[in-house]
Amino acid sequence: MSATEIPNSTDTARINLRTSAEAKALIERAAAYMGTTVSAFMLQNAYEVAKRVVAEHEVIMLTQRDFEAFAKALEKPPAPNAALKRLLRG
Repeated sequence: MSATEIPNSTDTARINLRTSAEAKALIERAAAYMGTTVSAFMLQNAYEVAKRVVAEHEVIMLTQRDFEAFAKALEKPPAPNAALKRLLRG
């Protein structure tokens, strides 16, 4: 399965939406150019954008240098300072 291929499932769900006649006509033309149905065109494009948006909010990309600094901080965290100790005591 490619990164943007919609997973196959026997379970299905419906999405309904309203749009302007102009937007509908444009989407229909684009789907025809792609040789697919309007539903398949809309689903594939919405799915691709949804995956990108979710990744932008949930995935952190680090350089190798930043990753190594992060891993080092996890493996050997600094000793708690006085402010942190006060915070934890409440």
